[in-house]
Amino acid sequence: MLKIIRHCANHLKPVALGLAAACTLMLGACTPTSITQGPLTTKPYPASARQPTNGAIYNVAAYRPLFEDRRARLIGDTLMINIAENTSATKSNASSASKTGSVNSSVTASFGSPVPRAAFNSASDIAFDDAAAANASNIFTGSIAVTVLDVLPNGYLVVGGEKQVALDKGTEFVRISGVVNPDTISASNTVPSTRVADARIEYRTNSRVDAALVTSILSRFFLSFIPL
Repeated sequence: MLKIIRHCANHLKPVALGLAAACTLMLGACTPTSITQGPLTTKPYPASARQPTNGAIYNVAAYRPLFEDRRARLIGDTLMINIAENTSATKSNASSASKTGSVNSSVTASFGSPVPRAAFNSASDIAFDDAAAANASNIFTGSIAVTVLDVLPNGYLVVGGEKQVALDKGTEFVRISGVVNPDTISASNTVPSTRVADARIEYRTNSRVDAALVTSILSRFFLSFIPL
């Protein structure tokens, strides 16, 4: 009995290795690709150490300037980007061509006889029409908090951020990166995505929706040459 078990284990080992390799590839494929550029978060520079100078009323730890601007302006600051993307495009093309021709001929006499012997008629008509149209429409709304990654010499802010939402066994990824003009940041520390330069906005998922799409592609591939 033990020999039979060992014999079966030796034969099943390659199958198990193959399944493990396939699972590894599938898990690696579940990581969605990204179009964003650079890192998506950073930490602020450490503040220089200074001795607290507390007074009878003034306290360094609790001090907040009355007229301080709370909008993001330094590396490590955060701000909110309201995603409001609505794009549409339409493209159409049409072409046509036609050609008509005819040939008529006859033999009116044969060896001196005035009686017509044969008549030939030929006609051709060729027509070609082609038309194509393509429509695309995309709507993407939401909000995401981003971090200031760098401050350019002109004061513009390089920002980036990522948000992951796990739903059951799938995960949704929302990523964004770009350059923000500080003048477009509102008093509530928000900026619309339409005011972000060099914007890279994406929504990815590794949920079962992608698996269903792959299954559909494989089904069409195998059904293309199966006679049933």
